[in-house]
Amino acid sequence: MKDKVKPTIVLTVICVIASLLLVFAYELTKDRIAEQKSLKFSQSVEALFGKTESKVLQLKCGYDEIETIAVTPDKKTVIQVCTDGYSKDGINILVGFDEKGSITGIEFVSLGETPGLGSKVRDEADFRKQFYGLTAPSESFDAISGATFSSNGMKHAVNTALKAYNENKEAILGG
Repeated sequence: MKDKVKPTIVLTVICVIASLLLVFAYELTKDRIAEQKSLKFSQSVEALFGKTESKVLQLKCGYDEIETIAVTPDKKTVIQVCTDGYSKDGINILVGFDEKGSITGIEFVSLGETPGLGSKVRDEADFRKQFYGLTAPSESFDAISGATFSSNGMKHAVNTALKAYNENKEAILGG
């Protein structure tokens, strides 16, 4: 009987200790992680619009992929979208809108797509530029050969940002 109970007790003790260490590590690093995410977001907004302040809005717009919406004092808007490409949540971008609602830029927060193939959605400027100037979702676009999933994920992310902006424009610009 002792031979059957002892391994169970030892395994339980190990699991409890490992769980406590994970909780401790999370509590120790959560503030730094949040600070780094905020810094990366600010740097990406700065890359889109130059040196400017932005106010993050607490707005639920009905799209699960939308992580953050921010507005600058001159009514330029940034919508952060995280969606699937080839990999789950592999495309995390900021879509910048001018005060009229046109896309003015796309900046990558992170990209978890295949290096050399899916990463072309970030590396090829002409691919991103085809979305600039859009004011409504578009069905037609030029995908990158060999990176179909990543291209479609990028199109989906841009279209999601456009839909969210157009459906919530008054709340975004007024808020």
